Amino acid sequence: MAEKGDFKHEHMADEANDNDTVDFSNNISARIKNPLAGIRQDVLLRDVEEFAAMYDLSDITPLLKKGALVAQNPADFENVEGLDDTERDVLRDEVVHKWRQPRALYTTVILCSVGAAVQGWDQTGSNGANLSFPVAFGIGDTDPTSPNYTRDLWLVGLINAAPYIASAFIGCWLSDPLNNYFGRRGTIFFSAIFCLLSVIGSACTQNWWELFICRLLLGIGMGSKASTVPIYAAENVPALIRGGLVMSWQMWTAFGIFLGTCANLAVYNTGAISWRLQLGSAFIPAVPLVIGIYFCPESPRWLMKKGRYSQAYKSLLRLRNHPIQAARDLYYVHAQLLIEHKIIGQTNYAQRILELFTIPRVRRATLASFTVMIAQQMCGINIIAFYSSSVFQQAGATVLHSLLASFGFGLVNFVFAFPAVWTIDTFGRRALLLFTFPNMAWTLLAAGLCFLIPKDSSAHLACVALFIYMFAAFYSPGEGPVPFTYSAEVFPLSHREVGMAWAVATCLFWASVLSITWPRMVAAMTPTGAFGFYCALNLIAFTMIFFWVPETKQRTLEELDYVFAVPTGKHMKYHMTKSAPFFFKRYIAMNKNATLEPLYRFDNVQSDAVRSASVTAYNQEHRKSETTKKLNL
Repeated sequence: MAEKGDFKHEHMADEANDNDTVDFSNNISARIKNPLAGIRQDVLLRDVEEFAAMYDLSDITPLLKKGALVAQNPADFENVEGLDDTERDVLRDEVVHKWRQPRALYTTVILCSVGAAVQGWDQTGSNGANLSFPVAFGIGDTDPTSPNYTRDLWLVGLINAAPYIASAFIGCWLSDPLNNYFGRRGTIFFSAIFCLLSVIGSACTQNWWELFICRLLLGIGMGSKASTVPIYAAENVPALIRGGLVMSWQMWTAFGIFLGTCANLAVYNTGAISWRLQLGSAFIPAVPLVIGIYFCPESPRWLMKKGRYSQAYKSLLRLRNHPIQAARDLYYVHAQLLIEHKIIGQTNYAQRILELFTIPRVRRATLASFTVMIAQQMCGINIIAFYSSSVFQQAGATVLHSLLASFGFGLVNFVFAFPAVWTIDTFGRRALLLFTFPNMAWTLLAAGLCFLIPKDSSAHLACVALFIYMFAAFYSPGEGPVPFTYSAEVFPLSHREVGMAWAVATCLFWASVLSITWPRMVAAMTPTGAFGFYCALNLIAFTMIFFWVPETKQRTLEELDYVFAVPTGKHMKYHMTKSAPFFFKRYIAMNKNATLEPLYRFDNVQSDAVRSASVTAYNQEHRKSETTKKLNL
């Protein structure tokens, strides 16, 4: 059996490239190309036979041939010779009824995303614990005139930031070697163990530095988990619903935040041990992850990367509704891997890190993922997730009312994440970001200005809470789910682990900076000044996204190779000279006749199959309707 990187029938890639003018690293024409397009049918079928013999798949050669023909021209699958009616119905239904997927697919994605609840729960656990653990450890001096005041502020921030520091510098960067040797499932199990034991340890600590160490260990698990689970989900899910399912990572993060606020309230009256219960209870979501990951299939793309095609096919059989879909996806992904391997080749870990910034196609993905990840911290969500109890207390709330107000934030954050399941694949990642950032900016500014209302007024706390809730409502369906979903899909398979590590490390490093600096910032700038500062960062993030973040919705992971081959300058020029003027004409001047020239040109890609299947399904339903009318007459 072929081992990792053992791609032998290179002539297939050569045949495709002979008919293809697309430059994989400098796609000036912005053409999205099917890697199988342009190959003569006799050559394609011969390649399939060689492929099947090489990877011990000879028993399914006829099925692979049909799958390759379907993959070569997705829009014309209705006319592929040899397909039976059942296979045509399945291929049609995957578009018309795109959410009709196997139970194993949903179970795998949802179970693994449950691990994100650990991160969300810990955020709000430490949020509530901030009201009591500093006092318990003697670092809670709140008197500005005390010589220990500034030191204690920095220590509290450092302890809260510990998981994010460890994630950014250790956990995330462990994900590439862990994935290389143990696969996606093994890496997730490794991270779940750290997330399970470290939070229990946090509840048993006796001084601040023991708590700091336990939270560093939590960060190792969080970083490797956050760098792997979204990739694992993205590699398993069909392109049409990839965003909606991969964003379940953020859904469970939001659910974890909500559960953490519930736990904070539940243990409110437990006295001196309340902070221990608030921190320790975050172990609960890790339990089903530790047990359940054993029953999930390994990522087919990871198995193919290792040359284990027979196992990849078995995984695809569990993750798709019919063998024809599994055969099609297996061969289509293989075809793109040949091109990736020819252009990028095999490199070691250190080289892959360097290539994030040197290979043009990879560098553009690095820039885009950096932008969406740092924007998640620039928007200011984590000043609320980490410190909402303290923020509400500064707004004049009691300890109980602070926890109740934080519960409201957690509830809003969770409920408003649900629309993204539909919107992320309908409107797209880029559109959601461009819509939410301006709205997050003004709501954050309004919340800061509400601190100027006299504290003895009943409107003071109510207005602060209202605008913070509105801020969360805009964040949850936009900048909430997009960064991890987006970063998991934009890198080629050769650099997917290290690329995701870079993206998550970016996000969590700046989360640690935010966590460390917020207590001191709010003391120096007042809540109004600090909230205004993050309002300005929202506007800067909006500009970065507008210029540097391409759309990825409903594109297969392999088609995105061509999207990120388009030069950054061409992308920026298009949105400055065409996209922005169109938006003004259509939505400001209300010119309904305004049109926008598309940036990308598509050639025999999956979206063609979407249109074809939709038209066929519509025509069938129309014929049935007409027949029914005639019978009724």
